[in-house]
Formats: sequence, structure tokens, C-alpha cells
Amino acid sequence: MAVASPSARARRRGPKPLAIGITCYPSVGGSGVLASTLGWELAQRGHQVHFISYERPFRMTEAWTGVQFHQVAINDYGLFKYPDYTLPLSVKMAEVSRQCRLDVLHVHYAVPHATAAILARSMLDGERQPKVVTTLHGTDTTLLGRDTGYAPAIRHALEKSDAVTAVSAWLRDETMELLQLRRPIDVIHNFFAPRKPRRSREEVRRELGLRDGEAMVLHLSNLRPVKRVDLLLDAAARVRPREAFKLVILAGADFTPFVDHVRRLGIEDRVVVREKVNDIEDYLQAADLGLFSSETESFCLSLLEAMWFGCPSVSTQVGGIPEVMTSGREGLLVPPGDAVALARGVETLLQDAPLRKRMGRAAQRRARGIFSADVIVPQYEALYRRVCAGG
Repeated sequence: MAVASPSARARRRGPKPLAIGITCYPSVGGSGVLASTLGWELAQRGHQVHFISYERPFRMTEAWTGVQFHQVAINDYGLFKYPDYTLPLSVKMAEVSRQCRLDVLHVHYAVPHATAAILARSMLDGERQPKVVTTLHGTDTTLLGRDTGYAPAIRHALEKSDAVTAVSAWLRDETMELLQLRRPIDVIHNFFAPRKPRRSREEVRRELGLRDGEAMVLHLSNLRPVKRVDLLLDAAARVRPREAFKLVILAGADFTPFVDHVRRLGIEDRVVVREKVNDIEDYLQAADLGLFSSETESFCLSLLEAMWFGCPSVSTQVGGIPEVMTSGREGLLVPPGDAVALARGVETLLQDAPLRKRMGRAAQRRARGIFSADVIVPQYEALYRRVCAGG
């Protein structure tokens, strides 16, 4: 008779897998990337994961084992001036919770996802109700929380959630103060679980037209106003010598609104744009330096992605960024809104290759030691089990 190995017996005695519903904005952006990657990692750990959204989340494929996608239909009725998403989302959440016996509804962004989850739970009154975990990513509280048309609804949804998490201590503190919350918020940082690059560093650099000795300065973002792409371009125009680098922008949105600014600065030959890139790892492993100019950031997942591949960055010192990267060790932090300081930081690292390499190695150690899936995902699992147990 075959005898199970100790590890197999331990797995059988382990905690029961959970059924977890995840709702996020499926477009390119830190919250969508984090939510979809978290779902994948949870499925690899044996949990059943159900994504509930209007589109399949960014990077999710039909081949993901243990993951199902439930699409929310949005109807444009003539009665409404604008199509409504919150109500059909809440109905779909309740439907999936009932059919799949969800233990947890994990929603990313307070508006409208947390509000819809609270409504969905109330629809299941007298039935099995999932616990609601809300993760805050930034503008859902720092921007909308200042709007009197949204703040009461956001506060209500957070107070009624079974647990609330924030991706940085800075965001937790900002949210607590802004919304005057009476409940605790857990800090669980973002993580990065990269895929293996499909192309070599040399292939990518050839595609981008980089010459020998020419550095690749990388920026990744969704180009929203808080990312200050105008400041990014102004800083690039000030870097000397200008022939020492090219700024490669992986844009999660249409870059067209910034084309005229590039022309006015006369840096058309210094800027290369790639829109809505899926295989970001190809470019991350080819980069020499990251450049981030945000006026506010709750975490900055793009910064972490660069660090993972040993790429130090120059960034504005805002929000939760100092929790991700220590200035002087893994990169350089400069005051917000200062194009000159950003440019001088880039010049410092371009001209000092040994310093750049030391910072890159330190950045990689920090990323893999503190912000890996093996470190962060168990924190979410522990949180789920805590709320399911009534904690």
C-alpha cells in the first residue's frame, strides 16, 4: 500500500482552500496589475478565484487554472443620463457569491467596488454572506475622499467592510485623517511576481534603436495627471549630455496628448514610446535607470518593477514611495515638481556607472526580500482567514 509523504499529509491537514471573489478595474494600472497577479498567486496556492468585472483583467488569460471570470453586463437605458455600473456589479457579485459559495469578496478601490460589495452582501440577507475586504490604492480616497459627493459613500463602505487594507502606511494615515474613520486599516504592501522575459536585453535595445554606450531611462505609467508626464519630459530635456540616453515610455494610455510637448522641447530623437505593452519584463531587464515624476503616489508599483530587475531609479519623494525605495541606497529621491532636480539625479547615475550598479543591486535585494509574492500573498491569506473566523 502506498504511503503518502509527510509533505502530502501536511497539505491535506492544511487549512481549507477559500473561494475568493476579486473585483478590480481591469485596465492597465497598479491596482489592476496587483489584483490580477494576486488572483493568480492565490489560485496557485489552491484557492478558487473568481474575477467579477466588466472586462477580463489585464494580463489574465483563459488558461489560468483555478480562476474564473464573470462578466458584468452594463446596459445603457434611456431612462439614465449615464450608464450605471454599481448596481449591475452588485447584482453580479451577489449572484456569484450565491452560486460559488464565496467566502470573501475582495474589492480593489472603494468607488464603486466597495459600495457594490456592501450592497451585494445585503442582498444575501438570510443566506451565506461573504466577508468583504476592501483594498485602497490611492485616488479612491486621496482624490474622491475630498469630494463631498463621494466622501460619505466611501466612508460608509469602508466602515461596513469586514477588513480594509492600504498599500502603504502613508495611504493608511491619509485615509484615516481625511475620512475620520473609526476602524483600523491593515497595511499590506504591493508585490511583484515577474514573468520570464521573452527577448534578450540586446534584442530589446536593438528594437528601441539604442546605440552602444547609450543608456535606457525607463518610465512606466498610465499617464494620468498625477504622474506629471509634462514634468517627466521637461526633466528629460534638461539632461546633459543629451546623447547619453533615450527615455523609453511604456504608456498604459494614449500618448498623443503629449506629442506636441515633446516637439516643443526638441527631444523627438530622445523619446521612444510603446503603448499598452503586455510583456513589460522584456523592457525592465533592458533598462539602466528608472525615472518617475509623480506629484502623489500611494506606492508606485512601476518603481518596484524596475527595482526587481536591478534597475535603480530617480523619483519624486512623495506619498508611499519612501516605503518602497530608500534614497541614497536603492536610488535617488528628489523634491516633487522639480524638473531640474530630476535631471541632475539622472545625470548623477548616468555618469557614475559603479554607483548605479551598487544601487541596482541594493534595489533588487530589497524588492525580492520585502515585496515578493512569497512575502505578501500569505499576508492576504491570513487576513481572509481572520475575517472568516470573525476577527
